[in-house]
Amino acid sequence: MPRFEDADFAVDAAPAPGARSPRDARGSAAGSLPIPSDAGNTVEIPATRSSISDAAQYMHNLSFAPSSRDRRASRNSFGTSLPIPRSPRVSRLSSVVHADVSRDILASQVQDVNKEKTAAAKNMAFAFDIDGVLAHGNEAIEEAKEALAILNGDNELGIKIPYILLTNGGGKPEEERCAQLTEVLGCPISTDQFIQSHTPMQALAEYYDTVLVCGGEGQKIRKVAENYGFKNVVHPKDILAWDPTVSPWRSFSEEDRLEAKPRDFSKVKFDAILVFADSRDYATDMQLIMDLLLADDGKMLTRSVDPVANRIPVYFSQGDLVFPTDHKGPPRLTQGLFRISIEAQYKALTGVDLERVVYGKPERATYTYADEVLKAWMEQLHNEARLPENVYMVGDNPASDICGGNMHGWNTCLVRTGVFQGGDNDESNPANFGVFPHVLEAVKTALRKELGQDFKFKWNPKVNPVTHGDGASAVE
Repeated sequence: MPRFEDADFAVDAAPAPGARSPRDARGSAAGSLPIPSDAGNTVEIPATRSSISDAAQYMHNLSFAPSSRDRRASRNSFGTSLPIPRSPRVSRLSSVVHADVSRDILASQVQDVNKEKTAAAKNMAFAFDIDGVLAHGNEAIEEAKEALAILNGDNELGIKIPYILLTNGGGKPEEERCAQLTEVLGCPISTDQFIQSHTPMQALAEYYDTVLVCGGEGQKIRKVAENYGFKNVVHPKDILAWDPTVSPWRSFSEEDRLEAKPRDFSKVKFDAILVFADSRDYATDMQLIMDLLLADDGKMLTRSVDPVANRIPVYFSQGDLVFPTDHKGPPRLTQGLFRISIEAQYKALTGVDLERVVYGKPERATYTYADEVLKAWMEQLHNEARLPENVYMVGDNPASDICGGNMHGWNTCLVRTGVFQGGDNDESNPANFGVFPHVLEAVKTALRKELGQDFKFKWNPKVNPVTHGDGASAVE
């Protein structure tokens, strides 16, 4: 794995030979910014520094997006293990119960007649990213609704084909997010088939008692951490309510004050810092995270003489740099950029790299947990607690969805409805099953590969399993 030293970002003492003036680029889209004057009243001072940003010397050597082509599967290089829960949660929202008993009986008869296709259907599964694949914000991608309908049984066998949702999003309890997705996508989504970025981090509750938890809307993230079993959850607004001066550029409303749980934090020892979702108050979150990283053994208002030796651990729920939203322009910045800024601040203040742990895609821990969730979901759908042989990851972000899926041995499908807008495939993280215009095309192509080119994507309620056991009466 290549390592970047500070020397790699050295500043030139003089302009590089052949360096161009900004005036040379005037009118050229490929050049640098032009000086806005043609009247001869400007003086151009030759550059005496490298074009590399000043921030580059503070960048952590593993901040950059991983590449499956370079076999860089993880951003965590410090021998730190990533614990995951021993078993998935018990669902509070089931999507397995059927109201149409007669349809289920008929579907069962059709499956009995078509045993080979049925076996193949039970030996495959899908893992979907959400943002940019199934939805843009709170707006469903229309093709996604049809794709999920097919997997939920609207096919010639009337069979449910297992799928899970594997997202780097987060910030809300799983139950709340699944209820929201159920409404957006128009089909029931169970917590048993849902993994958001911080879901595997519930395992950390066995290691740490008092934690600072950052990110998400309002103070919902507190409930998430408490549901995971963390004994003493502190939200940044709690500390602001105790001492507003801790963050000079704070955002602190009266509603924040009413929800906050202040105490004398000078007497509290923090065990770890957990960034569960995107910050809504960068100034405060960055300040408090840096205070605790530089503190003496996790105690507010202190500074350690050796911040490296006495530093408490910091965990980030995911590492994506950008993500698609309902914004009509390019993808928006997300938690990965927040993490990089924390790394740069820490190195600027201490001179050493920040050792930190990142969950989410493409990390192995998240995909290992996804295997366990898939097994449990298979048991609910088909009474078979096993992992299907043919798993298809459908995503829009090559550096997380595709990289992680490739490294985990899954079939990867890259769609053009989110982050990826490139050429035939991504160069660093090429999808091994192909690139598709949208999720529906990816799902249909995978089903045809596993179940045959003649497989029909519509359930026929009038099918006769005796005379039409091959599904010939169903229409595509």
